[in-house]
Amino acid sequence: MFENVTPDSIVYLDRLAATDLGHSYKGRMLDELGARPGQTVVDLGCGPGTDLNALAEAVTATGTVIGVDHDQAAVDAARERTAGQGTVAVHLGDVQDLQLADHTADRARTDRVLQHVTDPALALREIHRVLRPGGRIVMGEPDWDTLMIDHPDSDLSHSYTQYVTDKVIRNARIGRQLPRLSAEAGFEVPTVIPVTPVFRNVQAADKILGLERTTQRAVTAGYFTDEAARRWLDHLAGGPFLAAVTFYIVVAES
Repeated sequence: MFENVTPDSIVYLDRLAATDLGHSYKGRMLDELGARPGQTVVDLGCGPGTDLNALAEAVTATGTVIGVDHDQAAVDAARERTAGQGTVAVHLGDVQDLQLADHTADRARTDRVLQHVTDPALALREIHRVLRPGGRIVMGEPDWDTLMIDHPDSDLSHSYTQYVTDKVIRNARIGRQLPRLSAEAGFEVPTVIPVTPVFRNVQAADKILGLERTTQRAVTAGYFTDEAARRWLDHLAGGPFLAAVTFYIVVAES
């Protein structure tokens, strides 16, 4: 019923991108980005290059797409996947310390990146520095404090979400914080779009949430007893199942 082995990070990213949820929110982010022919677009935390080809199509052969990621394996995969795109360059780098000159990009995007960085405010200031006046960044981030998994014992649901927000995700509430942090970094924030996927299938949810793996880690951390973890997982496996979490798409302009 549950996936016991943690998937490789590239496999996980590819798997999420291939879901209906992935297609939907990524398409909405691309629409909001509004990249045009001839522009320079920076994909910050580009991973294995999932979105680089779509960005290259938007800017056409007259534009430039720059992918940046901190993981060498992801950079290597992104370079391989975009080898035929002369407008795409992928670099190893840190979103909090971008090796890009001031005011060099027209558009930028981050997709589930700022929830993991050490200092999201610093990253936003760096992005503001790199964008030209009138430039735009589109960011997509979950708010893990909104994670809801139905269970007859609501205390268990609360404990699971509390563990995720306390221990699993560094910046678990970044979704709700992004508009404020963006404004503090010097951006105008014209648009905030909430997206709340609802999962009715436990196996589909498990592929994104890693339900059993996360529960076992919560036991080790003292958020669940062994007995409570068994009751929690047994009900999730037996259903009926319902889970939801709110994801925010935030548009900011320099």
